[in-house]
Amino acid sequence: MQPANQLDQLKQITKVVADTGDFATLKQYAPLDATTNPSLILKAALMPEYKTLVDEVIAEQRTANVPRSALAGQILDSLLVRFGVAILQIVPGRVSTETDADRSFDAAALVEKGRKFIALYEKNGIPRERVLIKIASTWEGTRAAEVLQKEGIHCNMTLLFSLAQAVACAQVKATLISPFVGRILDWYKKSTGKDYAPAEDPGVRSVAAIYTYYKKFGHQTEVMGASFRNLGEIQELAGCDLLTISPALLGELQKNTAPLPRKLSPELATGSDLARLELDEKKFRWLLNEDAMATEKTAEGIRLFNADAVKLERFIAQRL
Repeated sequence: MQPANQLDQLKQITKVVADTGDFATLKQYAPLDATTNPSLILKAALMPEYKTLVDEVIAEQRTANVPRSALAGQILDSLLVRFGVAILQIVPGRVSTETDADRSFDAAALVEKGRKFIALYEKNGIPRERVLIKIASTWEGTRAAEVLQKEGIHCNMTLLFSLAQAVACAQVKATLISPFVGRILDWYKKSTGKDYAPAEDPGVRSVAAIYTYYKKFGHQTEVMGASFRNLGEIQELAGCDLLTISPALLGELQKNTAPLPRKLSPELATGSDLARLELDEKKFRWLLNEDAMATEKTAEGIRLFNADAVKLERFIAQRL
């Protein structure tokens, strides 16, 4: 009997999510959920096989009662949702759709966009239980999540690099968080000039600590490790609630038949000596300010997602 590959082994202890907007990848690896962001949707929109989908959305929205100046933005929102709807025909679980990065410090605007996305999904026959609204883990992002969660709109808190951000998200009962493993590693490699073994990887250690904190103190918010740079990072986080993984690394897991031991579990977390962190806005901002890596990577991530959203909007505008 052929041994189970590591992707199948991982699926026994962790919810596997595909980090892609490419439908073919979803069919190939059969993840439970899928995550998208402006960068991934831009990449997919430029692929010839999605030209028809893009053209259909543009044609539908051309007649919308929207000022010309706002039309590209309206089409962008519709395109993000259309990709999400198509993804949900393939995956059995949920899809994550990202709010505008340039609203990351405006709680009211984030709430407005979250409600708009859900209305668009529901118009397409998708219940809100199958959608996660992605919001950057700023203080304002957590305030928006608090409002949306109370309305039954599930939030995926992204661009998360520190325990302070994770605790703030748990306090507002966000559905899940997406701490970025690989981007933390990138920062430390650049800062120290060192390479790190998977078990010593600063990104792995950060996510393991957040998972442990949540389980020890009974937070219901799920932890979904994201932004992986290598197979070792995934292997070290086996047992995390969810992991969202790129197509290339899903392929590596599928080819690997070595045993995959569980590294994270609620049972192990209960014996941790982590202390409870009490947070308000002042404490949150201070702790984030004191963490150079988290401050820099959150800001950089917001800038990069916004840049790709602008590119996607220009791509749409050229077709109007």
